[in-house]
Amino acid sequence: QVQLVESGGGLVQAGGSLRLSCVASGRTFSRYSMGWFRQAPGKEREFVGVIRWNDGITFYQDSVKGRFTISRDNDKNTVYLQMNSLKPEDTAVYYCAAKDSGSWLWSVLRVGSQYDYWGQGTQVTVSL
Repeated sequence: QVQLVESGGGLVQAGGSLRLSCVASGRTFSRYSMGWFRQAPGKEREFVGVIRWNDGITFYQDSVKGRFTISRDNDKNTVYLQMNSLKPEDTAVYYCAAKDSGSWLWSVLRVGSQYDYWGQGTQVTVSL
């Protein structure tokens, strides 16, 4: 069992930055690919990005490429989402999720249902 706790959300003006953190319980954090997803009011949950467990390579959805960066610190059981140049359309609840090893295909890792554990989410609001 893995528990995930996100933090770092808040209110920021457009063009600003935030860094979200997600701390995982358990001793096998390095075996998990860690994804970030978000859900805006009235919209479906969508994939933001992921960092693979086996090689640390990251993959992002097109709308956040060049603005968001995922990193991880396996010693601290923590994954980060650095968000720069924020836009009002980035407003959403952001969730981190953990997928236990297995497939490293991007086509799999971008699908929320493939993940084993989820955090409770943290609100990010970007104002004009």
